[in-house]
Amino acid sequence: MRDRLVSYGYLIRLDKPIGTLLLLWPTYWALWLASGGFPKWSVLMIFTLGTFLMRSAGCAINDYADRDFDRYVQRTKERPVTSGKISGKEALGVAAVLAIAAFLLIQPLNTLTKALSVLALLVAMIYPFTKRFLAVPQAVLGVAFGFGIPMAYAAVLGFIPLEAWILFVGNVFWAIAYDTAYAMVDKDDDLRLGLRTSAITFGRFDVAAIAVSYGILFLSQIMVAHLANLSPYFYLGWIAAVICAVYHLKLVATRERAACFKAFRHNNWLGGFLFLGIVLGLALA
Repeated sequence: MRDRLVSYGYLIRLDKPIGTLLLLWPTYWALWLASGGFPKWSVLMIFTLGTFLMRSAGCAINDYADRDFDRYVQRTKERPVTSGKISGKEALGVAAVLAIAAFLLIQPLNTLTKALSVLALLVAMIYPFTKRFLAVPQAVLGVAFGFGIPMAYAAVLGFIPLEAWILFVGNVFWAIAYDTAYAMVDKDDDLRLGLRTSAITFGRFDVAAIAVSYGILFLSQIMVAHLANLSPYFYLGWIAAVICAVYHLKLVATRERAACFKAFRHNNWLGGFLFLGIVLGLALA
């Protein structure tokens, strides 16, 4: 039983919280902007726990979808499903339980938020399979990881304003940036297996594509700051985030596996600094 519980922990990536954090930062951006400052504790707790549950469910679905590929990739060959420690049916069962728990969690929220949660789940279920046919499946990941943005605005305001969609688009490009760096780690394995990723699609322009994606993210943040009337203190966090992006570009320019993976993980700081900028822009008017 202990070994099985440990395997379940690896299935939902309890040992790798970076995915949850990359999902959580955009949600926090939206919650603070929609609330004009610190959101209600109840809403904050619902979205924080819901983000963890949905990310965990997404990991279980991803491992089920990739079970026949992961065993041939050095980085993923020991994952619970592909290694046989957990069956595919068990992984789907875990995903279902987590998704149901997340849906029950948002019952105190309005109908629009609940409807958006269903769409978020559908995108999360579809994403793992897009690596078979989409040239840039990372864009779908960005949509999945950004659904917390319109959901947060819907929960707080009851509608989704323009700034939410600008924030959402920026987050899609942020996901393309950091997940392209992540895909560069497995590029050789993915080519051998016939999978499609942005790192393969962009080819020798991969670093340039990451730079452009970051540029769109930072431009979207400035537009949102203007629409939300954030004070100039917002730029303290924004500038720190830009410095992070420059550091990431230097890492991925080497195209070394370890450096690319380090750039991917360091995006947690970038998201955190953008959040800091929003907090300061709202609090220090």
